[in-house]
Amino acid sequence: METTAWRRSLTGLLLTWGVTRLLLLLWVYKVYVFPGPDVTSDVSVIYQGWYDVLRTGTFPQDDVTWQYPPAAALAILSPALLPFLEYTQAFFLIAFAADLAVLALLLYAGLRPGRRLRGAWVWVVGVPLLGPTVYSRYDVMVTAVAVAAVLAAARHPRVAGALVGFGAMLKVWPALVLVGIRRRSVWAWAAVTAGVVAGVFSLAMPGAFAFLTFQRERGTEVESLGSLVFHIARHHGWSGSVLLNYGSVEFLGPWVTLVSTAALALTGMAFGLLLLWRLTATRFQAHTAADAALVAVLMFTTTSRVISPQYMVWLVGLAAACLCFRASRMGLPAVLVLVACFVTVLEFPIWFADVVGSTPRGIGLLVVRNGLLVLATAIGMRELWRDTVPQQPLPTPPPSPNQTETPAQEAPASS
Repeated sequence: METTAWRRSLTGLLLTWGVTRLLLLLWVYKVYVFPGPDVTSDVSVIYQGWYDVLRTGTFPQDDVTWQYPPAAALAILSPALLPFLEYTQAFFLIAFAADLAVLALLLYAGLRPGRRLRGAWVWVVGVPLLGPTVYSRYDVMVTAVAVAAVLAAARHPRVAGALVGFGAMLKVWPALVLVGIRRRSVWAWAAVTAGVVAGVFSLAMPGAFAFLTFQRERGTEVESLGSLVFHIARHHGWSGSVLLNYGSVEFLGPWVTLVSTAALALTGMAFGLLLLWRLTATRFQAHTAADAALVAVLMFTTTSRVISPQYMVWLVGLAAACLCFRASRMGLPAVLVLVACFVTVLEFPIWFADVVGSTPRGIGLLVVRNGLLVLATAIGMRELWRDTVPQQPLPTPPPSPNQTETPAQEAPASS
């Protein structure tokens, strides 16, 4: 009976993946038009423009929208692997292949003794909740690398370290996978791999680290937690504006710098809390690396000046990796992430005009989505702390002088 139920679950999972991914492909190839603005324009306009520059052997140094580490060039150039297709068509297929790779990793991990298929279900369900944006950004490729690193951490530390280092050179955030890993070999391989990749690109292509300046000068994006200040302030006479700036739609005007600085301060406080946890935790188990990675990326995402829809792909991937482990305590944060994905597709792209216009519906969607992320972050940190930091028993107070024991008086003899 158990074998039959397991086979039915696996069959249902694969069928669900196939149907939902076919729908995603139909959307990005525009067989069916997804409501809202065209999310594939980033591939056909921005990515393809970068592709034309990168093919000449240099990074797009004069383009402020290029804000990625040097190995991101490999993702942008990857459609060259399918030269018989147009750039956009090839990119969508490679994104699809990365999605399939994540599923294969989660299935392999979930079918091992002591594991479960819950993680694969999180990925199968979570990705289509974000709509065609998933296949229109290279983040699904980065997520595949990060998920592979998390799942390899316990049994293949050198492989995990190399994947973390390479992932960090793709889009920085996979470096957070190291937060919950104690093995020095993982850290060493990550550092060596990142150094080698950075060195090769620095020598081979000019402008490998121009992205650092562009990232530093970004403002407050309209979907971030801090943006709620200005969405509400616009209804009370705030004189700023919303413009496309540094590749995203941002608020510009009075107090924006202050809110952006506050967001950076919150990120610093979040990493301070992670450091405190790291110094205090003593119980590191097989699932700890995945749980800690999810919590760390949740903290980074929630406090960031920018919460682009594709950031949710990272969270879905890491939540899925967590739930491959039976002992993981990230069940509730994973559910909150999935609900946040559904709200995300409503605010972008479906009702993005409401978000940009700060309408009640747009503000409401942001409050719900960002509130879910804050709640997931708080619960995740609490569960991670309880799982890894031993609870100190309260010291017993010494007895007061009035409570000192005295010999009992003899009872009077009965007459």
